[in-house]
Amino acid sequence: MDQANQIEGGCQCGAVRYVVTGDPVVAAICHCSMCRRASAAPSVAWAMYPEGQVRFSKAPLKIYASSPEAQRGFCEVCGTQISFTASFLPGLIDITIGSLDDPEAVPPVLHSWHSKHLSWAEYADTLPRHPKLPPFE
Repeated sequence: MDQANQIEGGCQCGAVRYVVTGDPVVAAICHCSMCRRASAAPSVAWAMYPEGQVRFSKAPLKIYASSPEAQRGFCEVCGTQISFTASFLPGLIDITIGSLDDPEAVPPVLHSWHSKHLSWAEYADTLPRHPKLPPFE
């Protein structure tokens, strides 16, 4: 692995740690209701990677099936949400940007599910806004 292109992250208590190698497919701020509920926040910033680029160490993630087609991974000790995988995104894993040791290193480039955003949670940016998932070309 090219150590120069790696970023590390983990949960709040340190039980879960991971290393990501390479650039994300996309980094986005998601406004869907499921992400809001899972994080208890107005939105969640995610970086999507091919699963082979993410390596977990220390404690394994606890997995919660948040819908029939999606799973969320979190630390079973402190509850920090770390990952999202879904059958409609085969081979890909979303990592919460806020769980990165250096979240500034992976800035979001768009808003997804903006049609579900909370009216009082507006971002002062010029990123593209997609009513649902962005088109994958």
